[in-house]
Amino acid sequence: MDVKRRTIRSLVSKLSSVSEQTRSEALSELRLISKHDTESRPLIADAGAVPFLAETLLSASHGAQDDAAATILNLSISCRHFLISTRGLLDALAHSLRHHHSSSSPGAVQSSAATLHSLLVVDDYRPIVGSKRDIIYSLVDILKTPNSPPRSVKDSLKALFGISLYPLNRPSVVDLGAVPALFSLVVKDGRVGIVEDATAVVAQLAGCEESEDAFRKLSGTGVLADLLDPATGSSLRTKENAVAALLNLGRCGGERAVKEVRELGMGRAAEGIAEVAETGSAKGSDKAVALLKMIDGGTGLLLSRFDSNLLNHSS
Repeated sequence: MDVKRRTIRSLVSKLSSVSEQTRSEALSELRLISKHDTESRPLIADAGAVPFLAETLLSASHGAQDDAAATILNLSISCRHFLISTRGLLDALAHSLRHHHSSSSPGAVQSSAATLHSLLVVDDYRPIVGSKRDIIYSLVDILKTPNSPPRSVKDSLKALFGISLYPLNRPSVVDLGAVPALFSLVVKDGRVGIVEDATAVVAQLAGCEESEDAFRKLSGTGVLADLLDPATGSSLRTKENAVAALLNLGRCGGERAVKEVRELGMGRAAEGIAEVAETGSAKGSDKAVALLKMIDGGTGLLLSRFDSNLLNHSS
């Protein structure tokens, strides 16, 4: 361990070298070590590498950006507290994301978004990351940009999902234009994984009052109902997300939102909701039953169409 620690300290010290080649070689070594040796990650962070890595994200060299961002991502798996407590790290990640269509390399953008997703696993970090509006704006902009690489889109969606898990972040995500970008992906992007991840974020955003107008402008409730229509062939995960979104809209929106959810739920979405209740995950099934009961509104008209065992399911 002492040999490993000395080796890492030597490499980290080279990150401040005046020689670009020396810095480049050290970055490449640290990237490989942090990838293949999990025990090395705390040693790299403890040796003071994170500020240098963050600064490298601002460099003009795509190769250096790639190595630095990948090393930061590897460290985020084991040393999240080192990253979140390093001054300027989140700003450096924001810089990488903000310049996704110009000076940042695709690899650095993807690793930066993935690092955020990794940090957001920790509940206490969600309000910290969510307070950086530049990060949210940049993640949304990646979704809006037509030629964004699929990997960048998926990593950005996962980061936005993590941000949106904290309720007080949701209004900012909505305010910065996420809802149109997300529904555009749902409607126009045929890749199952992208649609599933996009609807997962939609379901979270539906849990704030600010989302109601944004959803209405895009006929979002109708899109969610379409996803539940058996004719669309949506995956079960997408249907679970659509159910969660409609349930959140009904719970957090006004009377108009509840009325719209009920009207659509009594129609083409009903079979899909019942399918989720019957075959979905435990959490998805609970939400589907709760949505069926919300739509029925105590009339018995909808509930009478489905199996009594299903209706007695706890919610």
